[in-house]
Amino acid sequence: MSNDVWILGGTGRSAQKIAAELRQRHIEPVLVGRNAERLAAAAGESGRTVVSASIDEIVDEVRRQRPQIVINTIAPFADTAAALIATGVHYIDIANDRAAFSSLFERDAELASAGQTAVTGAGFGVTASESILVKLLEGRPAPTRVRVDMVPSMETEAGKVGESLAASLIGGLAYRDRAAGRLGSRRMRLTLPDGTDVLTASMPLGDGSAAARTSGAPVVIGASSMAPTGAFRFVMPVATALLSIRPLAAFAQRLLARMSVPAAPRPREYSWGHAHVEWSDGTVRDGWLRVDDASTFTGIVPAEIARRLLDGAGRGGAFTPAALFGSSLAEACGAQYVPGFVAA
Repeated sequence: MSNDVWILGGTGRSAQKIAAELRQRHIEPVLVGRNAERLAAAAGESGRTVVSASIDEIVDEVRRQRPQIVINTIAPFADTAAALIATGVHYIDIANDRAAFSSLFERDAELASAGQTAVTGAGFGVTASESILVKLLEGRPAPTRVRVDMVPSMETEAGKVGESLAASLIGGLAYRDRAAGRLGSRRMRLTLPDGTDVLTASMPLGDGSAAARTSGAPVVIGASSMAPTGAFRFVMPVATALLSIRPLAAFAQRLLARMSVPAAPRPREYSWGHAHVEWSDGTVRDGWLRVDDASTFTGIVPAEIARRLLDGAGRGGAFTPAALFGSSLAEACGAQYVPGFVAA
């Protein structure tokens, strides 16, 4: 049915990639947004649209029309997720910020009781690093220490930063965790499986939260090649203190979302998810997941999850992608585990 899956923020870049992947799976999505003309152009002749000016209007329409699944690309996810989950429909988002994860995970028991599936982090950053982590954890008890690294490579289109990415970046900048480290700390030079080197550093986002929940490890570091590693990291203590003030954080997020970025080619052939896991008995496992374009992967993952939920493969509760569907989900989305990835 054409009313089964709604994509909120339907004219955005991520939403358009998700819509294309849904159509590949013979699912025609309903695009939801504010601008009727842009929605109609994005949906095409055969597509359906819902024009709503605010999240409150969207919630009213979801309650009235009762789609089976909503895929949310509208930040701030901690706020929009709460409103949408209250409608009782199955929920998927592409969040990668700790506030959104925390607020969703707190509702796990409520969602489980209702038989309602909610999946957060259905994009490259969380799915890539969590999937390789789940692979490394197979057959092992809870580890003592985990580090996950995301190394995205994507073609950048000219345009605005956007609310979703801005919310994740500002949230990560403001986050404080002594073990995980503040933004730009815990630097490490990694040699990728293709032989090239990349520098990663702490970027306290949702992928770290997913790794902590999945592994049960007391020490978890979430890092990225996108984290600042130059002189900018020395202003982090001041920036963190300022952004702990909510009005300043909100202002900074709005400002960042409106900033323009130039077009740029992919910096490397592949994107990578990496995990390093240590156990108290001295066992160490280290592995890689290879992905093509990171932004394309962010379109594929929500579409594949939606297809599985429509097929009845979900279960009630709050999840991240690999926590719900295991390490094979990434492979179904085109990723590959590097042969010989385990070092015991």
